[in-house]
Amino acid sequence: MNEEISLLMQDLFTDTASPVILWQLGVIVVALGLAWSINGLLKNYIMQHAPETWKVGIGGIKRVLFPLSSLLIVYAGQLALKQWQHVSMLKLAATLLIAMAVIRLVVYALRYIFAPGGWVRALESVIASVVWLILALHLTGLLPDLLQTLEDVNFKVGKTNANLLIVLQGAFTIIITLFIALWLSRLLENRLMQAQQINMNMRVVLTKLLRILLSLIAVLVGLSAVGLDITLLSVFGGAIGIGLGFGLQKITSNYVSGFIILMDKSMQIGDVVTIETHYGIVGDLRSRYLVLNKLDGTQVIIPNETLITSMVINHSLTDRKSRVQLPIQISYDSDLEKAMNIMRDIAVKHPRVIQDPAPSAYILAFGESGIDLNLNCWIIDPEEGSSNLKSAIYLEIWRAFQASGIVIPYPQREVRVLGEVAMNNKNSAT
Repeated sequence: MNEEISLLMQDLFTDTASPVILWQLGVIVVALGLAWSINGLLKNYIMQHAPETWKVGIGGIKRVLFPLSSLLIVYAGQLALKQWQHVSMLKLAATLLIAMAVIRLVVYALRYIFAPGGWVRALESVIASVVWLILALHLTGLLPDLLQTLEDVNFKVGKTNANLLIVLQGAFTIIITLFIALWLSRLLENRLMQAQQINMNMRVVLTKLLRILLSLIAVLVGLSAVGLDITLLSVFGGAIGIGLGFGLQKITSNYVSGFIILMDKSMQIGDVVTIETHYGIVGDLRSRYLVLNKLDGTQVIIPNETLITSMVINHSLTDRKSRVQLPIQISYDSDLEKAMNIMRDIAVKHPRVIQDPAPSAYILAFGESGIDLNLNCWIIDPEEGSSNLKSAIYLEIWRAFQASGIVIPYPQREVRVLGEVAMNNKNSAT
């Protein structure tokens, strides 16, 4: 145990048997109470008056507001009491509050950068455990001995001498720089996604490129900070290039196809599309695949390469209106014009059918069993499907036809027996 920690522990043990400890406990209780009150007041004020653009910074402030305000009050009490007594407990409390603030800030940043998930919660627990472990090693005085032990574990990487402490420091530096880069990219991504003057596809492309660029810069800065020559990465770059050329062709093709789709604006989030046998709404466009939300509630993951090499029907590329056709057949002895008027009137009354273009009824052909008609109507919400629309209109047409005496015919076949064939059959019978 180092001398500073040893003196702190001795003072703490000495203070526990005297009234000095009560003053320090009083300062800590007052600090926590005032911090709790300040935290509540500032939180309400910030939520009511702060602009929406400050959301990220406000979230971080709310996370560390309680430990930092407590820390400031503890420091003030420490300055006031140290003139005539020991303040060992206040020093220990200040150290614990600093660790608490660091953990809260890191946890908030993790939740801001990454989507919620089990691995994020596990990472939060690991980070909190590491921080408290380092603090415990520091307070017990074992941290310097542990660092010296790690430094004594020497080995060579090529012609460079290294030790375990340098490796851990390098990994920690890279993680910190990457962490900062991801946080910064998320902050800029939120700003870009709110820029209404930029096309949605362009916003997605820019955010993805920004994240890749900042992550690459963070790794290079981290490697340089630990003294590694980044020109050595050219060897790894060549190996990665060969791997992409041979073993990762499909993955590379999907990523490139994804950027092409985003750049040429042939498909956007919310479009109604038919891809091979799948019909639905584009829910998300990722770098490697597209998420298609089908009308039955399922989701289809379609690789971006399929969108480039296969035929895709975009029902809402230039106009969200979609035509719905309803074929109907009536008998030859029914009132044709009346049937067509009924079909049009029923389509006009349906709430999903738009009036421009207006519904129309056409004669398709004179069929074997009756007259073939077709009802055309247009809707602006094809993502809601057309089966329920067709069912409702067909039901109303059926009721109106029955009330008006219009017949929907059965398939009919007329069989004629020629006279000679009938006579031969008669002679055979006798």
